[in-house]
Amino acid sequence: MRCRFSFFVVMLLVSTHLHAGAPASEELEELIVLASRSQSSEQALAYSVHQLDAEALAQKLPRNLPEALADLPGVLVQKTANGQGSPFLRGFTGYRTLALIDGVRYNNSVYRDGPNEYFSLIDVSSLANIELLSGPASSLYGSDAIGGTLSLLTQRADYKTESPGDFFVHGRQHIRSASAEHSLASRTELQLGQGQRWGLQLGYSLKDFGDVRAADIGEQPHTGYDEYAYDARLDASLSHQWSLTALHQTLTQDDVWRTHSTVYALPFTNTDKGSDLRRLKDQERSLSYVKLAGRDLDTVWAERATLTASFQQWDEHGERVKGNGDRIVEGFDSHMWGLDVQLGRSFMLNESSSLQLSYGVDFYRDNVDSERSDCDVIPSAADCVETKRIQGPVGDNSRFDQWGAYAQAELPLGESWLLTAGSRYSQVSASIGAFEDPNAGLPASFSDHWSSQVNSLRVSFSVSESQRVWAGVSESFRAPNIADLSRFGKSRSSETEVAATKLTPETFLTCELGFKQRGERFDITATVYHTRIKDFIASTPTGRTVDGLTEVSKQNAGRGFVQGIELDASYWLSEQWRLAANLTWLEGELSAYLKTELSSLTDATLTTEPMSRIMPMTTSVQLQWRDTDLWAQLDVRGVAKADKLSSGDKSDRQRIPPGGTPSYVLVNLSAGQQLSEFVRVDLALNNVFDEAYRSHGSGSNEPGRGLVLGLEVSF
Repeated sequence: MRCRFSFFVVMLLVSTHLHAGAPASEELEELIVLASRSQSSEQALAYSVHQLDAEALAQKLPRNLPEALADLPGVLVQKTANGQGSPFLRGFTGYRTLALIDGVRYNNSVYRDGPNEYFSLIDVSSLANIELLSGPASSLYGSDAIGGTLSLLTQRADYKTESPGDFFVHGRQHIRSASAEHSLASRTELQLGQGQRWGLQLGYSLKDFGDVRAADIGEQPHTGYDEYAYDARLDASLSHQWSLTALHQTLTQDDVWRTHSTVYALPFTNTDKGSDLRRLKDQERSLSYVKLAGRDLDTVWAERATLTASFQQWDEHGERVKGNGDRIVEGFDSHMWGLDVQLGRSFMLNESSSLQLSYGVDFYRDNVDSERSDCDVIPSAADCVETKRIQGPVGDNSRFDQWGAYAQAELPLGESWLLTAGSRYSQVSASIGAFEDPNAGLPASFSDHWSSQVNSLRVSFSVSESQRVWAGVSESFRAPNIADLSRFGKSRSSETEVAATKLTPETFLTCELGFKQRGERFDITATVYHTRIKDFIASTPTGRTVDGLTEVSKQNAGRGFVQGIELDASYWLSEQWRLAANLTWLEGELSAYLKTELSSLTDATLTTEPMSRIMPMTTSVQLQWRDTDLWAQLDVRGVAKADKLSSGDKSDRQRIPPGGTPSYVLVNLSAGQQLSEFVRVDLALNNVFDEAYRSHGSGSNEPGRGLVLGLEVSF
């Protein structure tokens, strides 16, 4: 099924209904994920949206960002290592899910296709709100926004709640300790500023994670690591119309082992041990941005405007020592610049409704350098013989540019209907200065560019004041990035990857149907979706074996689908008791021509199989009791056996047991109390029945029974 409608539909809607010079509509509750790109309330929008605010994060006591998402519908959190987590959103992960920090693109061009560690490089304790927009949003955000978009709002000093002109200083110290993780984490914050004028938020996080003790198999060696982060955010009112935000954040991880590939891995239901003697990574990521925002502007072009300039730097350094003593040291540096202009305007249609128009342009440039040195052991030599390779994990001296222009119109059709139409045109270009040619083993270079236009049409209907149904048809795409084109080195347990330079963008078409009810006592969100996949970029065997590993390379080999059901409901049994539950079911499959030669599809075989690491049926139930300053909660999560395996899953024996990952039921108890105006304590007993389990596709088991303590002191 194809559904295509022109960018000019949006412009036609605008030109038909706008009235120049009309006043702005009344301000509505605004979604973070659509930051200044939508002016509609969450209830009115034709999207499935889930939020975790500061209170919810404090109660969950998550170790990192992926763990904070684990209980949301449609989310599977995979952990290649204890310090490396990647959320699967509606069956997609890695570079098919998009993250935004205060509206700034987080994904860079070195993102990989499968689970990766990069979501763990965002300090969850620096966040004030997490919002998940499930499903495609490419018409708003461009490439990567396929399975879902994570919008992360950082903490700030709320100077607007202070008395005008008064200088203020506030502070907070939070401690988190977990027995089964052998961990201790500290978060120190300072807020200062002048009421109604400016505010400065300063934060520092220091985290020491020990080796994880899992049920049945005991303490898992080399699953601990160290992490520290610091951040600063300045917000200031320049006038009654304009405000300024400046932010910097840095996070560093030290010695994060990929234990599953080493001899230290502990088998779980017949998984294999790795052969590496050592395999670890050091990571450092920083983000800086300056944002100028205006509202209530009296211009022809816009009533609201945001201009953001950003710079993000990632440094990754890895070391691997093979079983025979050969040593590989590799890494990359990524420097990504961004510029984002967002504009919006309201046009009165009549006395009670208005058309909302949002439009803008964005540009991101990522410069990547990489390197690798191999030190091969020679029995007759006193030391190894070092060889400098052409590239590191991705091509050296690379550049990746992406820019786009978008427009979205929200048009009320009477009192009950809201039509949302959006479109984006994107151009992406990639150049690689040096990569290792898979056939000749010599240096090669590459450059290419692609363009794409995607559209979205969504409509919602108000059944009553509290009930709304909605439907949507959305196109999305993902352009091949530097990792796709030039990836080099070990990937899955039994695979090594080489460059692929004949790729084109992959495309997706999603149809959704949803229902929302927001009442005083009962809330529910139900969504059914079907996503068609075309030109899916997948790792496929080349027919060669290198050092005992199957050589693979990317190709546009796949087409197929993902479809599923998401249910999320809560009911207040009384003023103090609340019952909540959610359920996720999804399935997906890909059909691909698996080639036996790197250069052509000669002798290719059509194979249809489940998508890799597809999320098993998952349900969770929460029973919460809450009084003024005291709360308690019971969580029960049931996960079915993950036995829908792709050929890659079956060969990934270090992470996925033969026949699939076993089912499990996880029970957690938690409680907390605001002891005084300045002291809060939260306590959790996780994995009450000491269940031995791991999340599907992960390289190590989750903690066994353990206590988690959170203590917060503020002034």
